[in-house]
Amino acid sequence: MLIDARDRAGLTQIDVARALDKRQSFVSKYESGERKLEVVEFVQVCQVLGQNPKTVIAQIEEKL
Repeated sequence: MLIDARDRAGLTQIDVARALDKRQSFVSKYESGERKLEVVEFVQVCQVLGQNPKTVIAQIEEKL
């Protein structure tokens, strides 16, 4: 979901990482599933991607 949202926003992993003041590897690791996001991090990522965290969670719930 977050990869699709990033693509729709026209952002690269580097763009997202810079907005979060993190390294590109941070974005790569959560996108690949190697790392889990904490709730606060998830909300921050959603804000950078221009997504409502509630909407993203609802989409995840639909997939489960």
